[in-house]
Amino acid sequence: MSYVEEVLAKVKEKNASEPEFLQAVEEVLESLKPVIEANEDVYRREALLERLVEPDRQIKFRVPWVDDKGQVQVNTGYRVQFNNAIGPYKGGIRLHPSVNTGIIKFLGFEQIFKNSLTGLPIGGGKGGSDFDPKGKSDREVMAFCQSFVSELYKYIGADVDVPAGDIGTGAREIGYMYGQYKRLTNLYEGVLTGKGLTYGGSLARKEATGYGLLYLTRELMKCHGQSMEGKICCVSGSGNVAIYAAQKAQQMGAKVVTVSDSTGWIYDPEGIDIELLKEVKEVKRARLTEYAAARPSAQYHEGRGVWQIKCDIALPCATQNELFLEDAKQLVANGCTAVCEGANMPTTLDATKYLQDNGVLFVCGKASNAGGVATSALEMTQNSERLSWTFEEVDAKLEQIMINIYHNIDDAAKRYGMEGNYVAGANIAGFEKVATAMIAQGVC
Repeated sequence: MSYVEEVLAKVKEKNASEPEFLQAVEEVLESLKPVIEANEDVYRREALLERLVEPDRQIKFRVPWVDDKGQVQVNTGYRVQFNNAIGPYKGGIRLHPSVNTGIIKFLGFEQIFKNSLTGLPIGGGKGGSDFDPKGKSDREVMAFCQSFVSELYKYIGADVDVPAGDIGTGAREIGYMYGQYKRLTNLYEGVLTGKGLTYGGSLARKEATGYGLLYLTRELMKCHGQSMEGKICCVSGSGNVAIYAAQKAQQMGAKVVTVSDSTGWIYDPEGIDIELLKEVKEVKRARLTEYAAARPSAQYHEGRGVWQIKCDIALPCATQNELFLEDAKQLVANGCTAVCEGANMPTTLDATKYLQDNGVLFVCGKASNAGGVATSALEMTQNSERLSWTFEEVDAKLEQIMINIYHNIDDAAKRYGMEGNYVAGANIAGFEKVATAMIAQGVC
């Protein structure tokens, strides 16, 4: 049994109830086999993989808060600090009923490699709670956020662990969390990113993940002799990532014809109206039925179905495991040439393999959606320097980071005889930097 197989067997035995985490670990370690085999003696002696797949620490805590009716509610909070070999832990806070230990571990594990790929000094972590901000008043959201940070603040700091937003955690939530952190610590520091512009936030942060996704996608297409001009794009999701991916794609000359939310999806053959989508999702916080009601060309469908629409480029930007094998088959049958992930692990393993086996250019989220955390790290830099960069300065740095990521993963895949396998390339390029740092720092 190889070293990779030994470690995978141990992980599966120890984490049998955490399917998302197991999926992430298997995908990464399988693609790292050529690297591991070339350095197996050293990695075995250092127990490098065993240390890599085990978080530095996992924090789980009670979050009591009072709703508008005076009833006490109790949620569970999580923070997994996975690896800080190359910098302080960095990763978002997800607020969603589906959140559990396994999902937070999967996200934190992915974050190690994603953060490494940015070229910036940030380690991997993730946090969240099973609290659902949807349908809650501002006062209820504030009560939850203050209670959540009253425990979390003990474990974070500008040079320790720097959380950010994620699903369910936007500017409102980050503001309440930052206020409570400041209140408890009496420190005004860059401990949370995604902050408001009046108190240390960065321009372009809201747009960063979606814009970054398209900067990498454009570079991918360019290096394969194509452009974005005239391409039909299917996007899933309708949060920050999806909205700004759609906006940037259309700025590049593509036409985005779909978006979705948790209850249904829109097909708009004339192209998604970005301003209307922002009004519905960012201002009204409403369902896509309101988009369809205001847009005669839009067709609303309940449930899933985005990937049945014929497109050149698919951009899954909603959540994990939303693009299944049958969806991959439909995309291939419809002539899709590229799939670039805007969400974290939205494509199942069998769907990923099918896309790759059928010649679709596939880039995984740890590379293609790294623009968000890269810009968070740029926010940390601005906070440390007590400076504020212009939108154009941040956007230019983001664009270059994403172009560099594409070429780094492309080069890594080629070095190990896997040209065109951008999943392996991303895992290898991210892993090599972290592994070198871990070995240099000894057994810790």
